[in-house]
Amino acid sequence: MTSEPTPLLDSRTLDRRAARELPPGPRWPMAAQTAAFAVRRAQWLPALRARYGDVFCLRLIPRGRVVVVLSRPDDIRAVFSAPTDVVHTGEGNTIMAAVMGENSLMVLDEDDHLRLRKQLMPAFHGRALRGYQGMVARIADAVAAAMPTEQPVRMHERMRALTLEVILQVVFGVTDSDRLARLRPLVGAVVEVNPVIMLAAFYPRLMGYPPWRRYRRIQREVDTILFDEIAARRRTDLESRTDVLSQLLRTGTWSDAELRDQLVTLLLAGHETTATALAWAFHELARNPVVLRRAQAAADDSDDEAGEAYLEAVAKESLRLRPVIYQVGRRLTAPYEVADYRLPRGTTVMPAIGLVHADPTLYPDPHVFRPERFLGDDTVPSANWIPFGGGTRRCLGAGFSLMEATEILRAVLRRYDVRPQQNEPERQRLRNVTLVPAHGCHVILSVRT
Repeated sequence: MTSEPTPLLDSRTLDRRAARELPPGPRWPMAAQTAAFAVRRAQWLPALRARYGDVFCLRLIPRGRVVVVLSRPDDIRAVFSAPTDVVHTGEGNTIMAAVMGENSLMVLDEDDHLRLRKQLMPAFHGRALRGYQGMVARIADAVAAAMPTEQPVRMHERMRALTLEVILQVVFGVTDSDRLARLRPLVGAVVEVNPVIMLAAFYPRLMGYPPWRRYRRIQREVDTILFDEIAARRRTDLESRTDVLSQLLRTGTWSDAELRDQLVTLLLAGHETTATALAWAFHELARNPVVLRRAQAAADDSDDEAGEAYLEAVAKESLRLRPVIYQVGRRLTAPYEVADYRLPRGTTVMPAIGLVHADPTLYPDPHVFRPERFLGDDTVPSANWIPFGGGTRRCLGAGFSLMEATEILRAVLRRYDVRPQQNEPERQRLRNVTLVPAHGCHVILSVRT
């Protein structure tokens, strides 16, 4: 079983000697650092790296916890490959527990995490993954065919609706029209969780007050439907079904609560991230006609492996250029040496995905959209491209996400030319724990001739 939670290293437990041995960092008050991190991390962390170097230290809520930010692939690899009893990912994701549930793979460590991960793996590899592809393609084709043309289209909104449909039908396995109609607004509200709601993981009493109380009511309504769906699925012939929930029931031993938490985790981890990456991909394709033409040619060659590889490269480059998750967190359960620092027990270590992906020493012209980086013999090393994390905690849904993105790109690019509504590039803003387009990535679609 997983050990007891590790106490946070924070301003109250950090002695002066240990403080002197930590990496340098800003001396702002905790509240100011937390606000800058919450609202402007994609601008603030690069500025801190330029000032303090590849490793630096922050103080964030709660209680001024010590956070060490890493931006070198070798240092991040050392964290991702560290012993699982020394570096806890689940404890680094504690803030997600109030939303995803205490059985979520995201918030578990050691034996508990390994047990559930082994049960989840068959549903996201090989034959199972190929089985979902046709379902995703049909949903993508139907949605793409109904997109408006010759007028501004907010692609982020369209992609969020599309990936939500994939979650409901392909992951949850819900196909009944009445149940889908009931689930869509409820699940949409769960996905729209405000970061303030997540504070309940640190301060459980907040759940008794609005807006936490309202969010908990929505959770209960979603849970009622999910538990009904799980119960009904247990009574059906699972061999005749190809959705993720049925795969999980067929290959693992689950309690209803464990299944519920994994489904909500898949919803929150897989819906917004894939939709945002796709919105940015169309934003960039609209501004790069040469890349667009090659992507359309790849979409036209549906049975060509090279064409599929190029569409996947478009998705990968979108995730590199505009990382949806800018950083991940780990908590040390014992002193551990990282980046030439002996970090104390309780330190939160934060590999910064966004800093790695924008490093010009790793990516020539890092601000240029160039899918070819992910093709050929000189493709990007895995340690330099980490939108799904790494090591034993690498996101199990990575293959599903890339397959889904490839099928959606194919469905849209077969039908439409894409051009920008305006020449100015889109900015990013923080929503929940993800970085999303500030104005929705407006483009104009035209039927291809």
